[in-house]
Amino acid sequence: MIARRKNLIGILLTLSVLTTGAWAQTTDQEAHLAIENPADLSKDEARQHYRSLTRRMERGYAAAQLDLILNYQNWPLFNDAPYISATHGQRYVNSYANRLAHNYATLQEGEVLPVGSVLAKDSMTVTDEGKVYPGAMFVMEKLPAGTNPDTADWRYVMVMPDGSLFGDTMGFRAGAVAYCHECHEAVADRDYTFYVPEEFRVVE
Repeated sequence: MIARRKNLIGILLTLSVLTTGAWAQTTDQEAHLAIENPADLSKDEARQHYRSLTRRMERGYAAAQLDLILNYQNWPLFNDAPYISATHGQRYVNSYANRLAHNYATLQEGEVLPVGSVLAKDSMTVTDEGKVYPGAMFVMEKLPAGTNPDTADWRYVMVMPDGSLFGDTMGFRAGAVAYCHECHEAVADRDYTFYVPEEFRVVE
């Protein structure tokens, strides 16, 4: 299982690099590369960088015209600061969920999220050289039973920072994001959803 996860992470990082030229449409191509040297930020530093990018990220993702993520920044946020995710290109991510996903934080083994639940991870690149960019957004949508057995009825969508669609398992370039579910199979007992690392979880 460990070897398989490492292989999947490698595929994701390689894919991010190989598709940079095809999908990046910002003026600085480095904004879309997999990060080899992420900055080691404190929680306060990560929050400050994220606040500086919030409006830019909102505008960029909105260009995708996906109702699925409309006003996602007003959804419940489950981490107290952006945190590095190895499976998302070594970028700092935030974990949002819409209100239909009311049991996302408390999900127990064998339980499932309601149909219509949407999980969204926006991301930012922060390098140890001080470069800061918006990153891609990673989205999961819980579909009605039987809609897509190959992905356990989850839809995976990846949106680039400029709003271009990288892939959608229910449509455009479905194969480009098939690895998403392969990775999430590691948490099948939690309805295929990872959760926020313990040290970054919001305490209620």
